[in-house]
Amino acid sequence: MDADVVIVGGGLSGPLTALALAQAGLRCVVVDAADPPARGRDFDGRAYALALSSVRMLQALDLWDRVADPCPITGIKASDGRVGEGASPLHLSFRAEAIDAPFMGQMVEDRHLRRALLDACDAADRIEMRFGQTVLDQDLSGAATVTLAGGDTLVGRLLVGCDGRGSDVAARAGLRVVRKDYGQTALTCAVKHDRPHGGIAHQLFLPAGPLAILPLTGDRSSLVWTEDAETAAAVQALDDAAYLDVLRPRFGSFLGDIALTGGRGTYPLSLNLAADLTAERVALVGDAGHGIHPIAGQGLNLGFKDAAALAQVLRDARRRGQDIGRADVLAGYARWRRFDAAQMGAATDAVNRLFSNDDPVLRLARRLGMGAVDAMPGLKRRFVREAAGLTGDLPDLMQGRRLTIN
Repeated sequence: MDADVVIVGGGLSGPLTALALAQAGLRCVVVDAADPPARGRDFDGRAYALALSSVRMLQALDLWDRVADPCPITGIKASDGRVGEGASPLHLSFRAEAIDAPFMGQMVEDRHLRRALLDACDAADRIEMRFGQTVLDQDLSGAATVTLAGGDTLVGRLLVGCDGRGSDVAARAGLRVVRKDYGQTALTCAVKHDRPHGGIAHQLFLPAGPLAILPLTGDRSSLVWTEDAETAAAVQALDDAAYLDVLRPRFGSFLGDIALTGGRGTYPLSLNLAADLTAERVALVGDAGHGIHPIAGQGLNLGFKDAAALAQVLRDARRRGQDIGRADVLAGYARWRRFDAAQMGAATDAVNRLFSNDDPVLRLARRLGMGAVDAMPGLKRRFVREAAGLTGDLPDLMQGRRLTIN
């Protein structure tokens, strides 16, 4: 065996999964077709909202102190609105104090999180990184054997697909993925603004799709701005000045004037749910098994929970002397994660359908509903716990507990 686990995908989920498995005592090889990402590169506008439970996982893996420049999310404000009119006065607001925590999550820039993961993998004795190597084939009979484009093979007890939506690992293993195209595109960027955000994340529901305004350090915010695919393509083609002219009526003036900082990007939005997360000698983690709408900012956090659950299931199986690639062992991981992923996918799909329209009846109902829920402290506390990733059957890592081997 070249390793206990061969992981395909070197983005975020792959290295994170390798680090969790390494703490569980397993040797991993991570393979990715792309060249090694540049470390210390300029800000490209991408950032992530990590739930409190995901931050605790990074702490348990001794990674959190490696992540530069995080920004606490101390509250969330969700509002219905229309372009040029601003947010409705009837809204939902959540504060971290509701769960007696200093924050509900932390915003981290992609470049800082990626660097922390890759640096930790480089320093780990049980992890080997192999970038720039394309996987041509996989054989799951008897062992997990991966054939690379150059002719090399890697052999492990388990193959883990961390290769994102449209996973080749899932396709070659015959794991069926159900897909729904939303016809929407997310535009991503970051802006600097005149007024401080106070650590508050804003979710503004507009007829074309949600606009998330997420706090970063230095009076900056990360944006995930949803439009229909045709409009998004036209906006992305504009120069920076024209781009801002389209954004400002949607963003509003509550943080003062805005200016772009960092790069701009786009990605198409769809719902992708694997009917099965595992088979003999193969398991899916992150977007390879469940890609959801970014409306709640929980996609990466689901991947964190996958990695934590898989590491715990495999650690326990190894303690019992079981083969970690056997279907019955991996079924425990699938049972643990299937419902949570499907539930989050269904919830984000329903919210997107409810809010991404300009129906006046639905708009009135949405606004009245938000105002009513905002007056219910008990229900709001449940929402805060959900946003912080503190509900359900949490793996040890997401409770801040290290995975001991013995």
